[in-house]
Amino acid sequence: MDVIRRYFRAVAGPLTAVLLAACVSAGSSTPTAPRPALAPPAPVLPPPSTATPPPAGDPAVVSTAWGRSIDRLIGPRQVSVAVRVGTRLVYTHLATVRSTPASNQKVLLSMTALSELGPGYRIPTDAAVIRGSLHKGVVNGDLWIVGHGDPEFDDAAAGDLAAKLRVAGIRRITGAVIGDTGGFLRDRHAPGWHPMALDNIGLPTALSFDHNAGPTRYVLTPERGAARAVTAGLRGEGIEVGGSPRTAIPTDVLKPVASVRSAPLAAILRRQNINSDNLDAETLSKVLGAKFGGEGSIAAGASVIQAWLHDRGVQANVMDASGLSYRDRISTLGLSGLLASALRRPWGGFLRASLPAPGQGTMRDRLAGIAVRAKTGTLAQGISALSGYLRLRSGPTASFSILSRGVTKDVAIRLEDRIVRTLSSRL
Repeated sequence: MDVIRRYFRAVAGPLTAVLLAACVSAGSSTPTAPRPALAPPAPVLPPPSTATPPPAGDPAVVSTAWGRSIDRLIGPRQVSVAVRVGTRLVYTHLATVRSTPASNQKVLLSMTALSELGPGYRIPTDAAVIRGSLHKGVVNGDLWIVGHGDPEFDDAAAGDLAAKLRVAGIRRITGAVIGDTGGFLRDRHAPGWHPMALDNIGLPTALSFDHNAGPTRYVLTPERGAARAVTAGLRGEGIEVGGSPRTAIPTDVLKPVASVRSAPLAAILRRQNINSDNLDAETLSKVLGAKFGGEGSIAAGASVIQAWLHDRGVQANVMDASGLSYRDRISTLGLSGLLASALRRPWGGFLRASLPAPGQGTMRDRLAGIAVRAKTGTLAQGISALSGYLRLRSGPTASFSILSRGVTKDVAIRLEDRIVRTLSSRL
C-alpha cells in the first residue's frame, strides 16, 4: 500500500480537497440458486440504421465471424465492449473510450478492498470506556460504542457485544451507553450524483445499525439505534445501565473493553454485489479512506481506489464507490484487464464469487442457462453496464465488460444479454 500512500500524497490529496469542496438497494438474504432452464429464444433488438466499422484507436484483434456478428448487433449505438480470454484480447468495440460504469464501480471497490484488506478481514466494533473509569466491574461513567465501518452491525451483533461485556466482568454502568458519531465524516454526496441519488443510499457511518434505515426512510443518526440495542442487550444480560442511550463524539481517550467483528470482507462484498448495495459500498470505501487516505470520507475512499487503479496502469475518474456518480469514468479495455488480472491473484476467486449468477439478485431474470457471473449497472439517464466472467464451452474463462450510454435500459439489457449469449455459444 506504500505506492498508494505516495500517490495519495502527491496526486490524490489535492483531488480529495477538490471533491470535498464540491460536496454540500439492500439486504443480506441468502441468494436464490440459479434456475435451470433452457436458453430462451434470442430477443429482438430494434435494428440500428447501419453497422459501423471498429473505431479508430481500438487495439487490433483478429477478425472473427462472431465478432462481426456483435458489431452488427451494436451498430451505431454508443456501446463500449472489451473481451479477453486469459490476458488475450479477442474483441473490442470503442474499448478505449472512458464511459460511466454505474454500479460496475462496485467491482473496482471490491478489487481494491480485497487486495489491500484481504478476503478474511473483519471490521471491529468496540465497547470502550474512559481510561480509569472501570473498577471492579463498575463503569463509573458512560460506555461508548465505537464503530469502524461494519455496514452490517445489527441487533444480533449488539447482543453479542453485550454478552462479551458480561464475560469481561462488567456488571454496572453508572452512566449511559453512547453511540460514537465520530470515526467517519458525515458526508452523503459526491460530485456527479443526481439529486435522486439520495433516494438510493443512507448515510455511510462508522457505526451503522440495521442498514441505517427505519420503516419508511433512512435514519441519519443510526448510532442512537446501536446504543439502544446495546443497552437492551446489557439489561438482558443482567447488567445495570443508569442512563438513557444517546449519541456524542468522545473528547477523552477511550479504552476498549470488548469487541465484536463483522463477517469476513468477502462475505460482505458478496451481499453488496449481488444486491448492488450502495450503502455498503460507500461505507467500505470510507473504511479504505480511513485506513489509507487520511480520513473516512467518500472523497478519500474514492482517491484510494483511483490510486490503486493508477498503480496498475488503468486511468479512471473515481468520484465514489457505489457508481451513483455520472462523473465516474473507466474504459472497457481497462475494466476487462483488471478482471482478467484479478483471476491470477489470491483473492480473485472471492471477487468472482461475489458477482451474481443468473437467478441471483440483480441477475435474477437474466441469462438463464449461461455460466456467467457479472455485475449489472444502471443510471437513469441512459447508462447501463454489465461486466464480469463467462465460462466458455471450450473450458477457459472470458473476462468481459460492456458499458453503454444513450441507450434505453430495455434495449441495453437485451443487447448486453445478446452479446454474452453470442460469446457463450461461439467463442
